[in-house]
Amino acid sequence: MSPEASTETKAAQRQPPATGMVAEFEAVYRENVASITAFFARRTHDPHVVADLTSETFVGAITSFGTFDPAKGAARAWLFGIARHVYGRHCEKSSTGRDVELRLAGRRALDADEVEDLVGRIDAEQPGRELMRRWRDLPPAERLAVELVDIAGLTTKETAAALGVSSGALRIRLFRARAKLRSSTREETGDE
Repeated sequence: MSPEASTETKAAQRQPPATGMVAEFEAVYRENVASITAFFARRTHDPHVVADLTSETFVGAITSFGTFDPAKGAARAWLFGIARHVYGRHCEKSSTGRDVELRLAGRRALDADEVEDLVGRIDAEQPGRELMRRWRDLPPAERLAVELVDIAGLTTKETAAALGVSSGALRIRLFRARAKLRSSTREETGDE
């Protein structure tokens, strides 16, 4: 049994079964935490930052879970929308350097097992990072569309909801981005 699984098992044994919204959120969390962690692992090599951004995403999700409407889209798409905003705020703060001291002061030190697990997840996202390096010439909207559909595994409908665009607009972005990537791959390999 992995340390992560044994920790979750111990926590589940100490707490009464979740009910109502708590149970719903717990299910959403368990189904999506790995995908959200991978989303951040493709963007940074620092396990602490991956953990912080993942946590911030789920804190944002739990505080607004009462407003989530499954009729408007899947929870997975909703979470990726939150993650996208969390990462945007992180980049904005990091680029100005104004929050460095605050981030370091409020950071909980990760256990060696947690760091090892996150480093493993970061390493597992290497192919995704390689693809992200190749597509740096794509417009940001096209890059994100390809990442969410082709790497994270969201449906086009879920991705459109996460990005706040129509399904048709998303399909156009995907078509253009994939065509550009195929073309750049052919140029790199010399294939016709």
